[in-house]
Amino acid sequence: MIVHILLSILIVALFLYSKLAPHKARLTGKYRSVFLFFEKVFDMVLHWLRKVVNPAQVGNGIAVDMSQVVLLILLLVFLMVRF
Repeated sequence: MIVHILLSILIVALFLYSKLAPHKARLTGKYRSVFLFFEKVFDMVLHWLRKVVNPAQVGNGIAVDMSQVVLLILLLVFLMVRF
């Protein structure tokens, strides 16, 4: 049960991280400190995944960072597995 809750928190945090990362400099107070905590966690994992998974070219000069998508899929798979 605790693992499911932690995985759910990580999934929500990954979503918020992807939305807030471009606006990191404008965050204040407790939101900034929570963001920086999850940034440390996700940067370690995403840095490694970026070496393994290449960005997907979706148009002329437009590419999607697939490392976040792969991490989301992994978290969802782990969430579905019964511990």
